[in-house]
This record gives sequence, structure tokens and C-alpha cells, in this order.
Amino acid sequence: MKMGVIGSGTMGNGIAQVMATAGYQVVLCDNNSVALEKAKNTIDTNLIRVFKRQKKDVNEIGEVIERITFTTDITEMRGQDLVIEAIIENIDAKKSLFAELDKICKDNTIIASNTSGLSITELGAVTKRADKVIGMHFFNPVPVMGLVEVIRGSNTSDPTYEFVIGLVESIGKESISILDTPLFVVNRILVPMINEAIFLLSEGVVSAEDIDKGMKLGASHAIGPLALADMIGLDTMLFVAETLFEETGDPKYRVPPLLRKHVRAGNLGRKSGKGFYEYY
Repeated sequence: MKMGVIGSGTMGNGIAQVMATAGYQVVLCDNNSVALEKAKNTIDTNLIRVFKRQKKDVNEIGEVIERITFTTDITEMRGQDLVIEAIIENIDAKKSLFAELDKICKDNTIIASNTSGLSITELGAVTKRADKVIGMHFFNPVPVMGLVEVIRGSNTSDPTYEFVIGLVESIGKESISILDTPLFVVNRILVPMINEAIFLLSEGVVSAEDIDKGMKLGASHAIGPLALADMIGLDTMLFVAETLFEETGDPKYRVPPLLRKHVRAGNLGRKSGKGFYEYY
């Protein structure tokens, strides 16, 4: 079985890594050759860490890397059985890519999106194979996190769904099945929790440290909501929160002004060195 991944960023290279580790041939495509080289180095570094932790022979890492073809040529997707899109979280960019893949790929190729919350039905509508369009939302870091949300669009067929469920199991992960809905399940629950933590902080009734301490010790969370927001990236959090509010129109999903303030100031969390916490 041949797999394709479009986008070699954090999510894309992680997906390629787990597919190749499971024994699949993978074509990882990106329009930026520098990004592809970075992805290759990242995969190599991650595999060394994984193999050492699992006490496997690190000499076998080369076999995994050899299963991955790195390319800037999107036409390499024409022979793949499944292509997973993992590009920027922008509906127009994704729709353009899906329309292009629909023309390039063979008729029975399944096209999946790693989107964290955009409409699978809308993506499928720009193709002539809406029955073969599905969501496969992996979680970051992909090699570590055990869940994949499998999202059925309005026209996703049973054979497409069953194929993807089987694939998820074959790469050692578990899935939850969802009908197309804004932000799916995990983010639909997670975003309001993080938003409420930000509202509490802005009200000045509690510190960031105590908010996170409360959720870790009081709710058995591995990481507090504000530290998690910093790890995700506050710009990403803002985009996701805005998407949920715009898609539903429900005031309970209102976006905290403090989140907008941090993003406008360039305080994006870990990646910028400062968010709700400092990382210098």
C-alpha cells in the first residue's frame, strides 16, 4: 500500500514517520525543498530517540527512512492509494489542493485531511470523489499521541471509512469516529476550557500558575490549560477559537480579548519565547 503526505511541517513529517515505521511506502511532498530537508532531519532525530527508548537496533532506522520519498513534485501523488493533506489550516488553500489532487490522483485514491476542525464536507465538494474524502486528524506530536479522529463528510462512503479505520489500527493508534462538525470532538471540548482559563486570568482573580495547578491536581490533567495553549501556539489557538465561534454563532464560544491581545503583541507561546509564561 502506498501513502502520500502533502506538507512536511510538524504534523506532516510526523505522519510520514509513523506510516513508514509501520512498514508503508510514503511519499512526503512539500513545495519548499528546505522544509523537506528539515523534515528529513527531524524524522531521523525522532527515530533515534524512539528506537533508543524502545531498545531497538538503531541500525534499522535507515530502513524506515528508505521507505520515505522526499519530493517537491506533487505529481508523485498519482500512484498513491491514500493521500493525507497536512498543509496550513486555511480552507481556501486546502480546497485548492484537494481540487488539484483530484485531477492528479488515480480514481480510487482516498484523499484525507489532517485539519483540526475545518469542514470535510466542504473539502469533498471541490472534488469529483466526495465519497473518497475523509478527515484524519492526528495529534501533536504525531509519533507519541495515540489518537486519530476519523471524520466522515456528508458524502464519505462506508468503504472509505472502513479502510481508514483499519489503517489507523495498523499504525498502532486508536480512533474515534465523528460526523462532520466544527472542530470535531477533542478541540470542541478543549477550546472552551482554555478560553475559560484565559477569561479567569483576565479577571485577575487567580494567577496563571494556580489555574494550571488547579487543573493538574484537581482534574488529573497532565498539563494545565494555559501551558497547553502556549505549547499549541496562541496564534493557532486564536484561529481555532474564532473558527468555532464563526461556525456555530454560539456566544458560549466567544473569544477572550486577552488571547487577541497576546497574539497582536507577538506573544505566541513557546515558539516566540513568551505567552502566558516566559520561555527564555
